Amino acid sequence: MNAWIGWALALMALVVGWVQYRWAGLAFAFTCIVFWLLLQFNKAVRVMRNAGSAPIGYVDSAVMLNARLKPGMPMLQVVLLTKSLGQKLEPPEPGIERFRWTDPGGSQVTLDLRAGKALRWTLTRPPADAAA
Repeated sequence: MNAWIGWALALMALVVGWVQYRWAGLAFAFTCIVFWLLLQFNKAVRVMRNAGSAPIGYVDSAVMLNARLKPGMPMLQVVLLTKSLGQKLEPPEPGIERFRWTDPGGSQVTLDLRAGKALRWTLTRPPADAAA
């Protein structure tokens, strides 16, 4: 969800809570907002804990990762797909981060991120004679 939409919904909940039930409504809206933030924090911690226990830069299938990536996908969703942290590479230009995941067959996905969102990616497969 876009951050602006989330903040607008939180503000709207506070206003509606105040208008309808005064202090009790405001307290309920605030409690709902804090609960939502705790759910998001818990999800991020769970994803990072699972990714931290896997080898860095490893993915089960680079081809499947390539098929599931979408432009604008946040890094948290990418880590959720790969179940591991990417191997950090030298950035191609300022403001871009580059990560690589490799599968057991030698195929690699290199992902470029800008502001934590997927910008572009490439799938590199090993030569056919190397697999034989």
